[in-house]
Amino acid sequence: MPLHRAIYVSDAVGEAATSLLVLAEILGASERNNRRDGLTGALMRHGGRFMQAIEGRRADVDRLMDRLRADPRHQNVRLLSDQDVAGRLFPEWPMTLAQMTPAAARVLNGAGLDQLSPDRAETLLSTATQALTVPA
Repeated sequence: MPLHRAIYVSDAVGEAATSLLVLAEILGASERNNRRDGLTGALMRHGGRFMQAIEGRRADVDRLMDRLRADPRHQNVRLLSDQDVAGRLFPEWPMTLAQMTPAAARVLNGAGLDQLSPDRAETLLSTATQALTVPA
């Protein structure tokens, strides 16, 4: 099955920028929906922005991107990367939270999430999820 990965950055709106409850709701719904659709990925919230990687079949990734563009919890959705890939970065995670760890902060190196190249965005999300335990 050909795989596709999209990485986007958006500006969080209202409580989505700061509320842990809203973030937990987003992660819970994303995990359920992505499990259903065969998608995997990681979500980071940092500095009032979201960055998310979504992986799966092209049609499923595109369908999710359409839903995300209409989601009122964020605005200014900007694609950093939209490409076919050989494998998944997050194969065990229908959706996981990428934390700004010290190692991830070194990758970011003071740049804003929307200033990253596609390769650096992938590295940031991969680094930010390395300490996580794979779900059972």
